[in-house]
Amino acid sequence: MELALQLLGKRWTGLVIFQLLIGPQRFSEIEAALPVSGRLLTERLKELEKEGIVKRQLYPEVPVRVEYSLTEKGRALEPIFQDIQSWAENWISLDSGER
Repeated sequence: MELALQLLGKRWTGLVIFQLLIGPQRFSEIEAALPVSGRLLTERLKELEKEGIVKRQLYPEVPVRVEYSLTEKGRALEPIFQDIQSWAENWISLDSGER
């Protein structure tokens, strides 16, 4: 449990995975959807790829196209993220400033 929380609890990691649950996306799409710097997004995507959660697909086009998607291991996180989303909707109030 501790190792999983260390990985998923890194800043932006959870939101990157949550964004990729929508489906395969290019770097620019992920970057536009999240208020994260390109450098940090690159770092997180590399970490997730190393862990086997994200797959980087290179398409030999001009210009080269790169898409990121979740692997089977990454998609297995979907019910967990849905549960966290439901919990947050029920228990976290943005109006009261709770974080």
